[in-house]
Amino acid sequence: MADKLERYRGKRDPSKTPEPVPDEAPVTGGDDTFVIQEHHARSLHWDLRLERDGVLASWAIPKGLPEDPAINHLAVHTEDHPMEYSTFEGEIPHGEYGGGTMTIWDSGTYETEKWSEREVKVVLHGEQAQGRFVLFQTRGKNWMIHRMDPRLRDPLPDLAPMLPVRRAKPPKNAGEYAFEFAWGGRRTLAPIEGGRTSVPLLRPLAERFGSRTAVLDGEIVALPGGEVFIAYDLLYDDGRSLVAEPYRSRRAALEALEIAGARWQTAPAWPGQAAAVRRAARDQRLPGVVAKRLDSPYEEGESKAWVFVPSQA
Repeated sequence: MADKLERYRGKRDPSKTPEPVPDEAPVTGGDDTFVIQEHHARSLHWDLRLERDGVLASWAIPKGLPEDPAINHLAVHTEDHPMEYSTFEGEIPHGEYGGGTMTIWDSGTYETEKWSEREVKVVLHGEQAQGRFVLFQTRGKNWMIHRMDPRLRDPLPDLAPMLPVRRAKPPKNAGEYAFEFAWGGRRTLAPIEGGRTSVPLLRPLAERFGSRTAVLDGEIVALPGGEVFIAYDLLYDDGRSLVAEPYRSRRAALEALEIAGARWQTAPAWPGQAAAVRRAARDQRLPGVVAKRLDSPYEEGESKAWVFVPSQA
């Protein structure tokens, strides 16, 4: 009988990797266990593993499970893994096959609706991964994964940025606004999905987000140490559009992300502090301040809910 783990063992040296490398032959179980591991290897991806005939049939999915049935994701069919891998987390040494950090993103049970050489249709029952999916082989060795259930999450918003109106003085009802510095940088909307983004500066940050999907609004600012992305709004977070939410709620969600690093920061904001923030902007030779109504939704284009006030009176 063929050794289903021959390819797996051939790629690994048990003296160099903490991964399980069992000597014994696989034992058939219930064919109902699945695990999805987040794998920070040469490039971030997710490994979907389905118990089948005593081993874990495996696919590497660069962008994770699709949330939208209209968009299929690539799924690279890899070697079968041992059942012991269903609980594996750890650091695979760099230089070894699959070198990088492996963590369990989700696990649970699944039901098989169809299993053939070219098509696998399953229902996943996990905490994060739930629903019907089909893996299917295309031309050659390529596979794709398709979500069969309706979309569970809001679509990513495709927006033009919200812009302030210009005024000579701050709003009189300052308590209804938060005040931020106007940075004078390059306005940037940054979508992050599947650990990837179209903004080159933020690619390391996007990988840290893992499977979390977000759309950040901010500016790329030239500072003495180099360019820095200053995030000051959050339009989408983990499957939910925040566009209709008031600024105060979007701001709280942004701060909860704790975006802080050498190349990205969360912009400070001060509710009600018009004079002090304007004075600080002038001292730091910034263009001015932006007053943002605490109860305002995110609106495309110029909006009276945001007011730019120059730092010099």
